[in-house]
Amino acid sequence: MGSASTARSVAGDGPGGAGGPGAAGRSGAPASAEGPGPGAGSPPSVLGLSGLAWRVGGATILQDVSLDVRQGEFLAFIGPNGAGKTSLFNLISGLHPATSGTITLDGADITGLPVHARARRGLGRTFQTSSLWPALTVAEHIRLAAQAAAGGSYRIWRRAGRFGPQVARTLERTGLGDRAGARAAALSHGEKRKLELAVLLVAEPRLMLLDEPMAGVSAEEVPALTELIRSLHRDEGRTVLMVEHHMDVLLGLADRLAVMHHGTLLALDTPDAVMADATVQQAYLGEDL
Repeated sequence: MGSASTARSVAGDGPGGAGGPGAAGRSGAPASAEGPGPGAGSPPSVLGLSGLAWRVGGATILQDVSLDVRQGEFLAFIGPNGAGKTSLFNLISGLHPATSGTITLDGADITGLPVHARARRGLGRTFQTSSLWPALTVAEHIRLAAQAAAGGSYRIWRRAGRFGPQVARTLERTGLGDRAGARAAALSHGEKRKLELAVLLVAEPRLMLLDEPMAGVSAEEVPALTELIRSLHRDEGRTVLMVEHHMDVLLGLADRLAVMHHGTLLALDTPDAVMADATVQQAYLGEDL
């Protein structure tokens, strides 16, 4: 992936923009693929998917995916490679157009909007593969991201110094203050993931899609990165959707788990209900969630 996608990811233009947990599933019954409906006093809906599908040629990648994400909720997606998790993120963020179905953000239909328009409405995303400029420093990445989020015009670029306070705040929020002058090529995998979050945060997204943020991160760095993501959700009140294969991480963060299976939503419920569900266990017997 080209390094230019780092700046595009801030504006959401390219591959790189407190809901209560659901009720526990009935004993002996599969966790509901629709999830619990909003009850009285529930936080408002941030993201809604209805009958979402994506077909490429004769292949069906996603089929009839419907769910509702409440404000401030942390929803985690699990499933083996090829289950459709990243493809779903691609549709939500606008990287690929949905074949059918609708996507709403804050109640407004965004199904036909381009990526950058979704980003301007508060949707931000990171990707599985790092896309950083090796020769640029941490602070330079954040400053460029701030400029891109502000519009990236020539006049803004000339006034780059105005972003100093914003860069400083973002460095502090992500724990990268002591690495401000380090080049991206010198960062550990965990630090690179923090920098990707820093680039994303400059645009102040309300809804964050995090695609395997622990990929490539050493066991020693996972706790700090997990705590950073937790703080963005819990302390800053951001709504988070995350794809991740580290189940121990997800179980400590998620309000609900969504299980993807062959491009469909197999189950959507609390972590305890999903992990105890016989249908989920049977579907993934011998598989690595």
